[in-house]
Amino acid sequence: MAASTAPNSDPSMKSDDHSSTDLLRQDVLGSRRFSNYFFASIVAIGGIGFLLSSLSIYFHVNLIPFSRIAGVDFIPQGAAMGFYGVAASLLSLYLWLAIVWDIGGGYNEFDKRSGEASIVRQGFPGKNRQIEVTYSLSDTQAVKVVLQDGLNTKRCLYLRVKGRADIPLTRVGQPLPISALENQGAELARFLEVPLEGL
Repeated sequence: MAASTAPNSDPSMKSDDHSSTDLLRQDVLGSRRFSNYFFASIVAIGGIGFLLSSLSIYFHVNLIPFSRIAGVDFIPQGAAMGFYGVAASLLSLYLWLAIVWDIGGGYNEFDKRSGEASIVRQGFPGKNRQIEVTYSLSDTQAVKVVLQDGLNTKRCLYLRVKGRADIPLTRVGQPLPISALENQGAELARFLEVPLEGL
């Protein structure tokens, strides 16, 4: 059964242009999401603002235009602003590094010619910078869709492989739209010629 080469509706996990009846490659979006760029920028601006306010109070020099620091004591207000500024700046640094390193990004590749599947993800620099799981396509038993709504929303695709724990195929973090998840699961199940579970 041939795999569909039509693009998926969600950019976080899409079929590569070189997909064919023997090869299916799905790119997985990692930390380079718009929401992460936006949140990292807001946290950075807030952190720098608090730091400059704290320094302005300490040195009695207005480092932020259009702000008033007269009558504000360094202890406790200025020190508290400095603490929040340092914390926000460190969080922003972590977020920007995660974006630069594209943590969680990678691809899922299924190759009928070699009979193998490769699940590749990017990690933090070091020993586990690139995490790769390879297994035989003949061990694939099913594609599993998990839909869980509520406070802890969970919408994921898993690959059920003989002798292994279920392997996650979708991104971590922001849940995918249900329609995109269903389309991706159906496409992969058709390509691998295995059942689609969970729907």
